[in-house]
Amino acid sequence: MSSSLLRQAARATRAASRSCAFSTSSVVRKDLIQDLYIKELKGYKPAPAAKDAHVGAVKAYSLPPKPQAPALPADLASELSAYDAAEPTKAESSAAAEPVAESKNEAEAFLELCEREPNQDHHSHH
Repeated sequence: MSSSLLRQAARATRAASRSCAFSTSSVVRKDLIQDLYIKELKGYKPAPAAKDAHVGAVKAYSLPPKPQAPALPADLASELSAYDAAEPTKAESSAAAEPVAESKNEAEAFLELCEREPNQDHHSHH
């Protein structure tokens, strides 16, 4: 029974392949569609753009105003002499010295770590 089913399936596939192998209708349709497409492309004429189409979409260009040179104060000499005569203010030295001392200790610890031999450091972790 299975052999008869196989024979029927083989006949059906042969018949289908013979009928599809020599079909020319798809080629004719392709050329017809292509010809119509090319005809429409050649016949296409874009609408001419109006001369004032850009109005509202583009701003008119105007040059920026010219920069002005900075004005020097009229009594520049008196301001410079007042600046030279003023005593500079000193910041508190005790508050600024503490972070520097801490950073020196951290730097020294880092340098000691770098100077150790790699084998000693490797064995200490395991």
